[in-house]
Amino acid sequence: MQDFKGKVVLVTGGATGIGRAAALAFGHRGALVVMAGRRQAEGDKAVAALVEAGGSGRFIAADITKPEDIERLHRTILEEHGRLDVAFNNAGYQEPRAPLADQDSALYDRVFDTNVRSVYLSLQHQIRLMTRQGGGAIVVNTSVSGLRNPNPGLALYSASKAALVSLTRSAAMEYAEKGVRINAVAPGRVVTDMMLASKIMDMGAVAAGLPLRRMGQPEEVAEAVVWLASDASSFVVGHVLCTDGGFMAL
Repeated sequence: MQDFKGKVVLVTGGATGIGRAAALAFGHRGALVVMAGRRQAEGDKAVAALVEAGGSGRFIAADITKPEDIERLHRTILEEHGRLDVAFNNAGYQEPRAPLADQDSALYDRVFDTNVRSVYLSLQHQIRLMTRQGGGAIVVNTSVSGLRNPNPGLALYSASKAALVSLTRSAAMEYAEKGVRINAVAPGRVVTDMMLASKIMDMGAVAAGLPLRRMGQPEEVAEAVVWLASDASSFVVGHVLCTDGGFMAL
């Protein structure tokens, strides 16, 4: 029920971190994976890793903060591959830590353009494609920070991820009957470049505070994404799956 042979899968932010792990996981299961991101060199490396692991895919350079790039990305997928079966809206941005009163409107725009507006616009394209072809699955990458803010100094990131939770649920309810299943994954403390850049000083202490007593890995989140996108979760709609080592249970 996690066979993606013959299916076209889009992963934004697919060259690094959770996106790259998800691209590899979909590729291992037979999908043709389209990875999108801003940096061509990183994308080329991700494609090489995918091919080396026995998968197939490509990288399309696109800045998801630009509506014209989002439109071009989805148009290219339709023109060159004929369909889009799965989309993982993963690309995101986390601001440098600072108290709310010290942040400015330009930073607000960058966080919300990357984390919210880009997903809103991408969902529009993806839903149109999928409803025309008879269905599909979409997964949005939010965060436990959007459900419970554990991060002083990251108010904008947390607010943007909370917006994604609501956006996911609203879209899911609107399009479930048309065959488009939309869900979200909410990672917790996962070792990625973004998490490391947040300047958590004592990783051991953070890990010790989780029920599993360890940090998560991108591959563990990727498996949750694959499940949500697969027929194995066919009765799951509008759900936010926390891959958080038990953080939300504390």
